Amino acid sequence: MKLLFALLLVLAGLPLLSKAAEHPNVIVILVDDMGWMDLSCQGSDYYRTPAIDRLATEGVRFTNGYAACAVCSPTRAALQTGRYPHRIGVTDWIRSRFQRGRVGTPAKNPTKYVGGKNSQFLCPPNPYWMEHEEISIAEALQDRGYRSGYIGKWHLGDPAWFPPGQGYDENKGGCDYGQPPSYFDPFNQPKGRHETLRQGIHNLPGRKKGEYLTHREADEAEALIRGWHREKKPFFLMVGHYAVHTPIQALAEVAAKYQRDKKPNNAKYAAMVESIDDSTRQILTTLKELGIDRNTLIIFTSDNGGLDRNGSPTDNAPLRSGKGYAYEGGIRVPFLVRWPGTIPAGEISDVPVCSIDIFPTVVEAAGGKLPSDRAVDGLSLMPHLKSGGTTKLHRNELLWHFPHYRHAPGPYSIIRQGNHKLIKFWGGPFELYDLQADLGEAKNLAADMPKRVSELDTLLIKRLKETGAKLPRENPDYTKK
Repeated sequence: MKLLFALLLVLAGLPLLSKAAEHPNVIVILVDDMGWMDLSCQGSDYYRTPAIDRLATEGVRFTNGYAACAVCSPTRAALQTGRYPHRIGVTDWIRSRFQRGRVGTPAKNPTKYVGGKNSQFLCPPNPYWMEHEEISIAEALQDRGYRSGYIGKWHLGDPAWFPPGQGYDENKGGCDYGQPPSYFDPFNQPKGRHETLRQGIHNLPGRKKGEYLTHREADEAEALIRGWHREKKPFFLMVGHYAVHTPIQALAEVAAKYQRDKKPNNAKYAAMVESIDDSTRQILTTLKELGIDRNTLIIFTSDNGGLDRNGSPTDNAPLRSGKGYAYEGGIRVPFLVRWPGTIPAGEISDVPVCSIDIFPTVVEAAGGKLPSDRAVDGLSLMPHLKSGGTTKLHRNELLWHFPHYRHAPGPYSIIRQGNHKLIKFWGGPFELYDLQADLGEAKNLAADMPKRVSELDTLLIKRLKETGAKLPRENPDYTKK
């Protein structure tokens, strides 16, 4: 009799289990400015990240994980849509209202190329927002019955273009800011030059003076997870931490643990990294307590490489350079995926993956369909993940396009095919690197391999045009000095 009763209970629960399997929860944790070496699971002997390391030991760690751009807004747009930043038209970081001063919100995005007489090239303008016509992950999952929430940094436009304008049910802190006015409650600058700085972070009002922002974001994440669980709703949650972007501010008692002479040695920055680990631990603990950790896919990555220049807070070595630049330190980032029971644990993959792959991966995991009316540049990683890496990704190359005079030596585009990476500086010589033999990009092979440079350059321009890129144009008013 007891055996029969137990069997009936199991059978009664099968529909619920089946429904859960068809509608897994999804959490994407996007850190701001976290470098490739800023985690202990990536090889750091300075940063302490045991909770984040669990995502690697209980899932897959990609050693060739890439951000879609070396700066923030383009990567964020690409992650939301699965499309290259240049296809969307967001190729540089978007200026916040306080950075535009009295300009206000224009009626439409700019279209006219820009550049002065001292610039060799005229460059496409960067928009004030990502257009509403783009389909976000939240919008793609609506037909599957998902609730959605956005926490933290958004940086894709003015109020009408905040997360609710892209289909998110909940928004806690997502606004036009590229960085927080302060990491401490009430998260504002009382004497800020613009009213938005004085007001603080949108929809994240102060609640406890001095509370640390990253910990507040974790509390908001936990509250949403618990609420959706009570409603028995599958959910998609974006946790877009403002950390570890400047200003470099941390809890003094945490920073005290990281004092040392050997570099990297920015104790405040290390404490900020630890706060991200605290948040990840809180999320993992909540999922376990609610019994939904095995039905939750987690993806962890960064929007670009770490700040690694003249006194900057971290060190991307062995990678070259950092945020904003065309080298690996600017675009290679941590990329971890965990889904217990579905993805084999402890796997390490050297397959190149990118922010553009998150959209199709999440949509497939949730049982959804990709939009049929537009190109999606990313690939779903699910077959590769579920197979433990035996199923290969069918991708020929990855592209990057930064057509702006923001970092020396000016506009650049990149193509990676196999182990070869070609950097096309529009105003200067090519640089070609074999990333397998030369991860630090110390030996430029362009002069030794002109045929390979020509092949990759031809393919790069072809693919940029096919994916809708606006290319720099020769400036007729430019006079070489």
